[in-house]
This record gives sequence, C-alpha cells and structure tokens, in this order.
Amino acid sequence: MLQQSRPAGRNPTGDFLAGARAILPLIVAVLPIGLVFGAVSATKGLSALETVLMSALVFAGGSQFVAMDIWTHPASWIGVGFAALLVNIRHVLMSASIGTKMQSFSGVKRYIAMLFLADELWAMAEFRAGTTRLTPAWYAGIVTPFYLTWVGSSLAGALLGAFLGDPAIIGLDFAFPAVFIVLVMGFWKGPQTGAVLAASGIASVAVHQFVPGVWYIAGGALAGLGMALWQGRAREQAA
Repeated sequence: MLQQSRPAGRNPTGDFLAGARAILPLIVAVLPIGLVFGAVSATKGLSALETVLMSALVFAGGSQFVAMDIWTHPASWIGVGFAALLVNIRHVLMSASIGTKMQSFSGVKRYIAMLFLADELWAMAEFRAGTTRLTPAWYAGIVTPFYLTWVGSSLAGALLGAFLGDPAIIGLDFAFPAVFIVLVMGFWKGPQTGAVLAASGIASVAVHQFVPGVWYIAGGALAGLGMALWQGRAREQAA
C-alpha cells in the first residue's frame, strides 16, 4: 500500500526550510544594515560585546539606530528608552494584525513569536498568511537566519568600524530605506495605498520640522492610520 503524502504545511522541517528560503533576499539586504549599525556603535564608543548584546536583546533596527543617534556618555537611559518606545509603538498595530493569523500557534509560541516581530518578518508573515496557513515552523524559518544575520553583521560592523569609515560615503546607509521601500511596495493596492503613504510622509516631515526628537515617527504612523480608517468608513458609506 502506498503511503499517503503528508498534507502541505504539516511538515515542520519542510515549513522551516521554506521560511528560510523565503527570507533569503531580505537577509542579503539586512546584512549591510547590520554592518552600518555596528560601525555607528563603534564610533559612539560601544565595545563589540555591547553592540552584540544590544542587537541580540533589543533586536529592533530602527530603535537601535535612534538610540545611537542620541547616544551620549554617560547615556541618558530615560531618553534612550523613551525614544525606543516611540519608534517601536508601531509594533502594537503589527502584533494585533499578525496575531489574528496565528491560529496554529499555541499561547506560548505566539508570545515567543512576538518577541521577534521585526518589520521585515512581519511583512513576510503577512504575505504568507495571505496565501496559506501561517505555521510556527515556517515563522521560525524566517526568524532564525534573519536574527543570526542581524546579530552577526552587527558584530562584524563593530569590529570593522574603523575600516568601514563613514557608511554614507560608500552608500551603505541607503540599505535601510531601500529595504522598507521594497516592503511597502509589496503591500501596494493602488491609489488608496498611495494616499496612506502620502499622509504618513507629509505628517512625518511636518512633525520633524517643528517638533524635536523622534515624534515624527509616531506622527507619521498616526496620520497613515487615520487615512486608512477614513478610507474604510468612506467605503462603508458608499456600499
């Protein structure tokens, strides 16, 4: 008797490898970002060990760069912590969105998954959930190599910081916005998406011009959310 094949998505090893293959292009993209962060942290006086610990424990590129931007000696832990809170407040919306698609995750696995919810991983998980069931093994497949690459490239950047010099000179600083441009375009759904991006961009620039600190991140996020809500209500009224 022929053995029945296991249904798709029920093979943890296969799901893990599929996730690792899916995240590979973003791993290539995050590598220079990690190098830049490591180099910047070295210029701020952080040791290689401190840089690795920050990347491993914080694991949030945006807030780590903001922390380096306002880093002083001695560091203002309240200021750095508040800046990180503002930058990462978007994770509340991201986790609420992806959490509704984690039906196959147990309570513990869901909480662990949220600890590794970076922008790139959230986007990949959303894409996956739009076509098939999101499984813990597949999610682990995108998280593991991405996490190791981020920590490893941060270490390499910290060790090679003196040789890399100013990242802007060789164009490494553009890697960060380039990744997010690709992610945003993956969610493109026409003029409605453009309106949300325009509202977010205009609000961010305006807040950045008139309000000190990193409030422009929260301002852009709220403006984009407001535009999306307005569009949703307009569609309901038109229906």
